[in-house]
Formats: sequence, C-alpha cells, structure tokens
Amino acid sequence: MQKRHQDRQCYFNELANTSRSFYINYVKQFISLSSSTHILEIGCGEGGNLLPFAELDCKVTGIDRAASRIHQAQSFFAASGYKGEFRTMDFFNFSSVSRYQLILIHDVIEHISNKEEFFRCLSPLLAKGGIIFWGFPSWQMPFGGHQQICHNRFVSSLPFIHLCPGIFYRFLLRCFHETPSCIEELSDIKRCRMTIDAFEQLAEKYGYEIIDRQLWFINPHYQQKFHLRPRKLYPVLAQLKHIRNYFSTSCFYITRHRDLHP
Repeated sequence: MQKRHQDRQCYFNELANTSRSFYINYVKQFISLSSSTHILEIGCGEGGNLLPFAELDCKVTGIDRAASRIHQAQSFFAASGYKGEFRTMDFFNFSSVSRYQLILIHDVIEHISNKEEFFRCLSPLLAKGGIIFWGFPSWQMPFGGHQQICHNRFVSSLPFIHLCPGIFYRFLLRCFHETPSCIEELSDIKRCRMTIDAFEQLAEKYGYEIIDRQLWFINPHYQQKFHLRPRKLYPVLAQLKHIRNYFSTSCFYITRHRDLHP
C-alpha cells in the first residue's frame, strides 16, 4: 500500500492537481464552466477532483457511500476556502431537484456491480445538453485489479495477478497475509470489472452517445503518483479490440444522452 492511500490530505491534493491539469481542459472542450454550471461527482471520495471546478466558481456536489470520506471532503474544502456540498449517500438512493450540466464518474464504474441500473439512473440527473465525464482503468491493464492497495509491498507491485482465476487469486493474497477485508475488496473489484468494449456496449444500450474517447498508455494521474509524463495510447493500438485493454491504464469518455440533446 502506498503512503498516499493512508495520507488522505496528500491524496486529496494529488487528485486536485490532476483534475486541474487534465480534467478541466478536457471537459471545457464540450461544456462551459462558470457560476451557473452545476456539477455532480458520484463516488467523490475526499472531493479532490471537484476542487478545481469549485475554484472556477462552479456549484459542486459530491456523494459517496463512505461517511469518513465525506467528512474529509467537507473538512478539506473548508480549509481550502471553497464551497462544495457533500452527502453520504448510495447513488441508487440519490435524488435531486437539480439537474447537472456535468456529472463526473471517475474510478467508480469498475466498482459497481449493477452497471445496467447505474446507467439507467443517470439520465434523469442530466440537464438538457449535459455531459458525463467517465474515467476508469481497463480491467486487463497491469494494475486493473487495484492490487496496489495491498498492504504487502511485493504483492502490491505484481502486475496482472488480478487476471488469475478467482480461487488462485484469493489464495495468493492469503499467502501474502492480506487482510480479509482487503481480499474481499479486491475480489469484489474482480467481479465488477470494466473493459472498454463492455463500457461502450452499455453506453449504446442505454442511449448514451460517445462524443469523445481518450485512451491513455500512461495515466495522467501517474504524473502526481510516479512523476511520469502522461501519454495517450498510440492510435493504432487504440483501434485494436481486446489488445487495447491490456495497454489502457486509463480510459476517458465524454458521453451525452440522445434524449437530452440541446
């Protein structure tokens, strides 16, 4: 487990820096950001992704199932001097009178078991002309199983182990003395995995038009985590189905719902 997973202020700052450097400029190609822009992040954690949007005077709301993360988001935002609304909430129980011009779903969809219901519940929250920014690691990429959260330093740095059969994967994790809660979390991620093809099929099925896609060979967040320069996946590889899943450390999508075109 990396130090940033325990130092949540550090993690908040790193997420804010990545959002400021990459997400803002990406989203601004498709939507204006101002004091009239309402933004919702689903699975916001400590809220780091939302801070740069609040700095632009957008109205930001974050929801997360973990009360501890919401408390941290409220504390970190208060310390930053910017406003944000944060609620402890399961998305499937979330309702709002507001409609959002932008919904952020970053590093979340790969944790959702009922993906079809998730897609179905999103469109009522979008304003007319609103967009969704998705970000997720392709399941087959070297660390698509999130094994970096393991406490054992050696096993946390082993690539592709999440692709092992489930029984062997759990056995391996027990051999390295991972906690039952960690093993269950990693097993759950394995059950809920997301691939590029599966995402695009779900988007099509539930009426979402993909208006942009960027596949990254070196994840933009790696600049903060490992001081690596972000790089997009070569266009030739990006067109190769199945193969591209093994090289896409992060997948960015902008979608809008066909029924909500301006």
